[in-house]
Amino acid sequence: MKILTVLTYYRPHTSGLTIYAERLAQAFVKRGHQVTVMTNQYDPSLPREETLAGVKVIRVPVAARVSKGTIAPTFGWVASKLVLQHDVVQLHLPQFDAPGVALRARLLGKPVVLTYHCDVQLPQGLFNRLVNFVLDFQNNLAGRLANHIVTYTQDYADHSPYLSRFASKLTPILPPVEMPVPTPEAVSAFAERHRTKERQPVIGMVTRFASEKGVEVLLDALPKILEEYPNAQVLYAGQHENVMGEQAYFARLAPRIREYEISGHWTFLGNLDPLQLAAVYPNLNVITVPSLNSTEAFGLVQIEAMLNGVPSVPSALPGVRQPALMHGMGRVSQIGDPASLAESILGVLKDADQYRGDSAALKKLYNPDSIAQVYEALFEKLRNS
Repeated sequence: MKILTVLTYYRPHTSGLTIYAERLAQAFVKRGHQVTVMTNQYDPSLPREETLAGVKVIRVPVAARVSKGTIAPTFGWVASKLVLQHDVVQLHLPQFDAPGVALRARLLGKPVVLTYHCDVQLPQGLFNRLVNFVLDFQNNLAGRLANHIVTYTQDYADHSPYLSRFASKLTPILPPVEMPVPTPEAVSAFAERHRTKERQPVIGMVTRFASEKGVEVLLDALPKILEEYPNAQVLYAGQHENVMGEQAYFARLAPRIREYEISGHWTFLGNLDPLQLAAVYPNLNVITVPSLNSTEAFGLVQIEAMLNGVPSVPSALPGVRQPALMHGMGRVSQIGDPASLAESILGVLKDADQYRGDSAALKKLYNPDSIAQVYEALFEKLRNS
C-alpha cells in the first residue's frame, strides 16, 4: 500500500505529534508499505527531499510564519501530485493545510484518515484568537472531508468539542510507543553524572518548555516536596530554550528555576535522542505531566516511563489522565493545583511498589507494529467500501 502522511512539522522537530508520526510511518515501512511524509521545510537548512529510516520525506518551502504555524504557497501543488500517487492519505491535525489535502484526496477517490492529536489553545491576545478561529475553521472542514477520524482515547474524544462533532466516524487507537534498550553502562554513567543515587528521589519531566505544559505548577509544588525529601531533584528533558512562541514564558520562569539549578534541585538535560532518553528513565522515581489544557491529549512520555517501571503523576485532563488510570501506574492530580501535584507525587513516592505495573504487557500493547496493524485494517476497510 502507498501511504501519504501529511503534517506541519516532522523530524528533526520534536513534539509528541512528530514522534507519533515518525514511529507509525516507520512501522508501516517495516510492514512492507511505501510511505511518503509531506511536511513543511520549517528550517531552510533541511533538505527538500530525503529518506529517513525508509520513509521518504518531502519538505515544502515556507514563505512566512503565523504564530506556531507556517505558510507554504506551493503546498497545494505538491499535495495534488502526491495524492495522485498514493492509495490512502493520513492527515495529522492540528494542521492549517489539511482541508485542501483532504479535498484533493476525496476528488481523486483516495480514502482520507485524519489523526487528531489535540485541540488548539493559543495564548491570550487578539491576534492569537484570530489564528485560533482560522485554524478551528480549517480543522472542522478537514473533519467533514475525512472518511474517518482517529484519536488516542475515548476519554479525550468525549471531552473534545471538535471530536464530539464527528462521533459517528471516530475510532480511538492507542498511540505507538517504543524505546530502545540502553546498556547498563549508559544507565550507570547517567546516574553518576547526575548523582541520581545521592540526590533522591528523582522527578522527571520530559517535554518542550511550553506554557500549556504546566512547568510553573511543578515549580510551585517543589517546596512541599522538598520539605519531605530535601535531596529531591527534577530532571527536565526536552527543548527549553528558543522554543517557537514560548520565549517569553521561559524568560518569566527562568529566574525561579535558576535558584533550583544552583541548589542542585533542577537540571535541564536538553533535547535528547531516543537512546539518550532511554538511559534517563531507569534513573527516575516518578515522572510528571502537569499539563494545563486540552492541547495535551495523552502524554506519550508517560508510557515511555512506564515501560521502565516508572510511575506517572499527570494532571486530571481528559486523555492525559488515562495512562495512570488504565494501567494503575500512578496517581492523578488536579489541574493547575500545586498542592495536589505535590500530594500526588509524594503519595507515589511513599508507596512506590503499588504503582509498578506490568511493563511487558505495556510494551506489547503500545508496540508500533501492533498500532500499524490497526491502522492497516482501517485503511483497507475504507478502500473497499
